[in-house]
Amino acid sequence: QVQLVESGGGLVQAGGSLRLSCVASGRTFSRDAMGWFRQAPGKEREFVGAISWTGRSTDYADSVKGRFTISRDNAKNTVYLQMNSLKPEDTAVYYCAAGRGVSMVVARSYGYWGQGTQVTVSS
Repeated sequence: QVQLVESGGGLVQAGGSLRLSCVASGRTFSRDAMGWFRQAPGKEREFVGAISWTGRSTDYADSVKGRFTISRDNAKNTVYLQMNSLKPEDTAVYYCAAGRGVSMVVARSYGYWGQGTQVTVSS
């Protein structure tokens, strides 16, 4: 059974940091791009960032560039999202995803999704 499990979410004050983790199991994801998406209440799911299977290429939404960093450890089947300088508008459920689609920034490129972890940033 393929699973992606996110952790590390929580409540943090504006300006603070959180580190999300996503552990994949059921098969190896070393050849998959890994992405992070988020969905705030009343809004559509949006792209946050992604990392290629080699780890050499990353992409970020403009809203998080310079604040968020994605990394991966293929030996551990784990991808991380380091979030710094958090803002109240970063409040959302964060989802990790794995896939081999053409573009890392679109949700349809990903065939596997986690259940999400809540991130709440207070002002």
